[in-house]
Amino acid sequence: MLILIKTLLINITILFSFTFNANIFFPYKYLSEQNFKEKINYGLVGSMGALFCMFYPIETLGETHFDLRMIAIMIVTIYAGAISGSLVLLIVCIFRYLIGGPYVIIGIAVSVLAFAVGLLFQKMLHKTKHKFLVSLLIMTVYSAIYITIILFTVTMLDLTFYIIYFGTFVFTFVSLVLIIERLMKTNKQIEEMVYLDKLNMVGQMAASIAHEIRNPLSTVKGFIQHLSEDTKDEQFKRFSPLILEELDRTNKIITDYLSITKPEKFHVSVINLTNVIQSSVDLLRPYAAYSNTSIVLNTDNEYYIEGDEHHLKQAIMNVIKNGIESTEDKRGIVRIEISTGMLTDTVEIRISDNGIGMTSEQLSKIGLPFYTTKTKGTGLGSMVTNKIIRELHGKIEYDSQPEKGTVVRIVLPLHDRNTRSES
Repeated sequence: MLILIKTLLINITILFSFTFNANIFFPYKYLSEQNFKEKINYGLVGSMGALFCMFYPIETLGETHFDLRMIAIMIVTIYAGAISGSLVLLIVCIFRYLIGGPYVIIGIAVSVLAFAVGLLFQKMLHKTKHKFLVSLLIMTVYSAIYITIILFTVTMLDLTFYIIYFGTFVFTFVSLVLIIERLMKTNKQIEEMVYLDKLNMVGQMAASIAHEIRNPLSTVKGFIQHLSEDTKDEQFKRFSPLILEELDRTNKIITDYLSITKPEKFHVSVINLTNVIQSSVDLLRPYAAYSNTSIVLNTDNEYYIEGDEHHLKQAIMNVIKNGIESTEDKRGIVRIEISTGMLTDTVEIRISDNGIGMTSEQLSKIGLPFYTTKTKGTGLGSMVTNKIIRELHGKIEYDSQPEKGTVVRIVLPLHDRNTRSES
């Protein structure tokens, strides 16, 4: 029994060590935010953790090869997806085959089972806020099947083994789930802090130079308008509207810049989110039609939130407008879906388009000061949108693929009246 516990403690130490150290080099992200390279990295790290566990099996059970490699397979499959999980599974199965022995088929079978269970419960674990209970459910299902398999194939095992081994299995898996969830939240908070730090930097710059630029701009604009009325120079008359247009655009950039750091005061009230989005769509339909783009709105209910209607409409229209502009080179479709979020007390707005899309590098810069993929954009629209959603205690996520389009998910907390109306 002592050797059994000692070996399992080594396996636990290996898995915990790889979990914490991997987060240092490849900070954990939610599944929807991971790119292909990150999935491969998680798969390789998970494979190393599983192999190290296989180097330290329980050695007092004849030619069997019991360890905790299956936890690595399940954890990677759940948090990094099928590609990463299958990579870990492939490496584990190859190594188990090379080890050989009379129980090689069983060893491979329980590894494949771990991958299948991970895929089966992946969405459930991501959607629920009861991580502890769902992770216990996952372990109950997997352990029940695992025990059934070895009861009929490995007859030398006693009750003590089952209690210690599967007790350790449950403890380790549930602990890793809770740890990874906490690490992902911490990583997200760090990203938020960095983003807010950049906003503060922008604010300091805006406060110091905005008014100094605006004053001479107003003077130049006034002189251009005055001279264009009295001049007989045809070339000047021809180009003065262009000059005035660029001056107005420059003034708008400064206005947007200031609105980021010194936004108008929020007038918080209970607002009908469905009506706000419908109004935004109606306002943008003529612009979409001009760009040969259709806007499709789907909702299954009326949702109410607490917030500022003017600011929320500004944020929603910014996102829809970006979707329209990304489809300029083809017949575009912008779809808007409103539904209950993954958590029951939230509402999710999903705005997708079939436009040009973005690379993972472009996606990582969305919302940064003056970053834009448009030829005439300022990059401040997305920044203002992100700030408004955060001030409404919501979150905004972007997912995009080149030539396939972009999906923007906005999640906002529901007002209490939604809860009362559903009960």
